[in-house]
Amino acid sequence: MKYVDEFRDPAKAKALIAKINGLKDSLNASEKSPLQLMEFCGGHTHTIFRYGIEPMLPNWLELVHGPGCPVCVLPMGQVDDCVALAERPDVIFTTFGDAMRVPGSKKSLLQAKADGADIRMTYSPMDSLELAR
Repeated sequence: MKYVDEFRDPAKAKALIAKINGLKDSLNASEKSPLQLMEFCGGHTHTIFRYGIEPMLPNWLELVHGPGCPVCVLPMGQVDDCVALAERPDVIFTTFGDAMRVPGSKKSLLQAKADGADIRMTYSPMDSLELAR
């Protein structure tokens, strides 16, 4: 599958790790003072552990588990605001698919869509711009 198989190629992964190792000096990183990278989405964390990425990284690079992706930590009140906006008859509301299932106090965007709101799933902000054109 295009853009999936490319990321599962061991030779490419080894080449990428070699490039990461080559960055150590330019980043002023060391085992005593590691460079910290935060993965902010649970999906990132899952992938890192599932595919054994962390043990492949150099000791001077430390992964920090973040607070969760924006969808995972989306406040219920903001979901309610989005639903109210999406239910207006003059609005086409676009969002990423995972945001559609986040519950509000009364309903999710997916439930609002089922009730007739024009809510469209996008894969990129560019999809929303294209729709607006």
